[in-house]
Amino acid sequence: MLMAKLSKLPQVASLSDRVIRVLGCNPGPFTLQGTNTYLVGKGTKRVLIDTGEDDHPEYISLLKDVLGKNKISLSSIILTHWHPDHIGGLKQVLDLVDDKDCKVYKYPSEKYDNRLSDVELHYLTDEQEIRPSEDDDTVLRVCYTPGHSDDHIALHLLQEDVLFSGDCILGEGSVVFEDLSAYLESLEKIKKIGPSRIYPGHGLEVLSPLEKVNEYISHRLSREKDIIQTLNEAGQNGLSVEEIVASNYKLSQRALLRAAEWTVSCHLKKLVKDDVAVPLSSTEGSDVRYRLNKANP
Repeated sequence: MLMAKLSKLPQVASLSDRVIRVLGCNPGPFTLQGTNTYLVGKGTKRVLIDTGEDDHPEYISLLKDVLGKNKISLSSIILTHWHPDHIGGLKQVLDLVDDKDCKVYKYPSEKYDNRLSDVELHYLTDEQEIRPSEDDDTVLRVCYTPGHSDDHIALHLLQEDVLFSGDCILGEGSVVFEDLSAYLESLEKIKKIGPSRIYPGHGLEVLSPLEKVNEYISHRLSREKDIIQTLNEAGQNGLSVEEIVASNYKLSQRALLRAAEWTVSCHLKKLVKDDVAVPLSSTEGSDVRYRLNKANP
């Protein structure tokens, strides 16, 4: 998600007669201009997609103002994934809701749902459909898109053929992921949906989704090719993650280096899974060296 220069986003933007974007007021190197949260629907009850970060009162005040000016409340909250910049503001948002029947939805995660243990969660399934209310024809269809996280979902707004992509696709920059194989499969899944535009979890709306998805896939495959070439040049002694980063990235900031190391580690896991590379140790860690599989030079 790291970017040097970003486009300016307004704090509140009406993207259509069904979608209002409210910026999370939490800019940073990994959140870009801040987390995009979205109010979806046409009636007095709306769905809120994501809730920003904890301890950002400016966002809560902004959201309260938008709800008040539009004379709307929340029937449900959908969390695209467990990361703190998407779930952190949940409790404060729930305090704004008059209707205590407001439901909180997310896709299950065995590893991370304990972070929301004091909130009643309603678990989503792939292709499940959510509506803001019975008298609102707005439909959000769940699209399970793991890779960035194990519980990540996108949401397809059927009436407008737009996709809320969470952190699977960003308006600017590239994505950090934890499972590259799953992430590439999720990108292919989005290609099959073929939305007319994408409303991302961070950054500007994406007006050419197919071009953006292909750009992401091409970038990842190019990085993989570079890593394979670097390992090939290293021979049978192999290289560590840090050595691969030093060879392929020109970075000085610690945060950028850590992000690059994480990305390279994920690429290596995929290459090991694909039987292209092998670790020279049975344990994981920064000291492990990797080389190309002799059977697949």
